[in-house]
Amino acid sequence: MAVVPESVLTFGVFKWSSYSSTYLPENILVDKPNDQSSRWSSESNYPPQFLILKLERPAIVQSITFGKYEKTHVCNLKKFKVFGGMSEENMTELLSSGLKNDYNKETFTLKHKIDEQMFPCRFVKIVPLMSWGPSFNFSIWYIELHGIEDPDVVQPCLNWYSKYREQEAIRLCLKHFRQHNYTEAFESLQKKTRIELEHPMLTYLHDRLVLQGDFDDCEELIDKAVGDGLFNQYISQQEYKPRWSQIIPKCNKGTQEINRDDMTSDGDDNRPGMRGGHQMVIDVQTETVYLFGGWDGTQDLADFWAYSVQENQWVCISRDTEKESGPSARSCHKMCIDSQRRQIYTLGRYLDSSVRNSKSLKSDFYRYDIDANTWTLLSEDTSADGGPKLVFDHQMCMDSEKHMIYTFGGRILT
Repeated sequence: MAVVPESVLTFGVFKWSSYSSTYLPENILVDKPNDQSSRWSSESNYPPQFLILKLERPAIVQSITFGKYEKTHVCNLKKFKVFGGMSEENMTELLSSGLKNDYNKETFTLKHKIDEQMFPCRFVKIVPLMSWGPSFNFSIWYIELHGIEDPDVVQPCLNWYSKYREQEAIRLCLKHFRQHNYTEAFESLQKKTRIELEHPMLTYLHDRLVLQGDFDDCEELIDKAVGDGLFNQYISQQEYKPRWSQIIPKCNKGTQEINRDDMTSDGDDNRPGMRGGHQMVIDVQTETVYLFGGWDGTQDLADFWAYSVQENQWVCISRDTEKESGPSARSCHKMCIDSQRRQIYTLGRYLDSSVRNSKSLKSDFYRYDIDANTWTLLSEDTSADGGPKLVFDHQMCMDSEKHMIYTFGGRILT
């Protein structure tokens, strides 16, 4: 099939329906973003409300563009669906999406292939589901369809689609016959048409599960299908559903000293206490979470912890980092990690107004080496070195490839 450039499709008849069918005026074809009256508007915001576009001839509809009013508008479509087909009674869902509530045109790709084969449409149906104003009706300001209408391309697709629909109808008959145990009709139709109802593995599963009741063999078949990756495409299309669960770390008892090499801690206080304004970073390569500082309701903290995701266990690296040439107790600071070089950086802190003086307002900048277990003071005052003043509640991130740290925003202490 020759490659044909995408073109703007032309419409024959517009028809919209709420509870009755009416034809639209021809000026709906003109994009007038500064004319509030140049739009299709539904009678209410209750279904069924839809707009049907009839093309002059069948075409491969590849995308749809929505024009808008020159300003944000409560009647813009927050949610909508688009259907398409060769007749108004038989349509396939082509798109489920929504428009931004602004004045910019938006273009969406429409489903136009089945089994990697393009299929034609003669009718396109737009179904509004929700407007940006909850109690307002729906408005569509301008619509433009793009696709291929060259008969040399569309006609072979139309022939294939007709054959495809016939095969799907036969499969539905086969399914009905098998469900109702019409064995002779099922075998006769399948033999005459030579159309398989389904994948041979599903036929085998039906035989073992429904006809023979061999559950052990069915479980083996499902395990094999999982191992062969037959469910991967379906799983990839599912929305993630978060599931929260409380993490209860292991408890160590005893009075032995901390052993950093095997990541165990045997002290009475073997996990961080309650706090706020602390900072955490994660080393994704070793699956280790590092926690430093915070405010416990009475004072700032200077303890430094590591949590092993694999071992489900906390380790206290330091009870007081200031005593080990590290940063002093602090909260509302920020940290970032360089996983490649295994280094952690910390910058900023909050100080209550009662303890602020010219000396305490210096913005120190520290680096922690994970392997060496040592802190290094990179700058006594980043402001004096051309960097930020003492800041808190800012954001900081690391680009490990370029070995670059980025800091943005926050509040400056005065």
